[in-house]
Amino acid sequence: MTDHVTRAKRRAIMQAVRSKNTGPELIVRRAAHGLGLRFRLHRKDLPGTPDLVFPKRRTVIFVHGCYWHRHKGCSKATMPKTNVEFWRDKFERNVARDEQITKALEAAGWRVAVIWQCQAKTIDKARLHLQKIFSNSNYI
Repeated sequence: MTDHVTRAKRRAIMQAVRSKNTGPELIVRRAAHGLGLRFRLHRKDLPGTPDLVFPKRRTVIFVHGCYWHRHKGCSKATMPKTNVEFWRDKFERNVARDEQITKALEAAGWRVAVIWQCQAKTIDKARLHLQKIFSNSNYI
């Protein structure tokens, strides 16, 4: 299959895709801060470089995009109509990598939580998910 844009244009498009400081991540960070939660960002010394790290509670949160990380049952987790085999393999690798990262963090004694893009549309929604994550502790 041929690409409809030049290599330079494709490179610019792909470089614009953010892996951190995304819109949903910023919403979750604002909600966490509003709840009085203190956290560290993108700790490179932890597997998978979690989006938010709560060291006192040994908890990490990943803010996953529904499309790239295949949020089950979400309308955003669609399959492209072209080059289906490539995309299926790509998405399967993403999910497998997420599972490996979760296992490594749990083996190191961390609690792992995911807040999905569709769960972080508003600060109120993000706040509810954070409260569920930390409901079994005196952290909030």
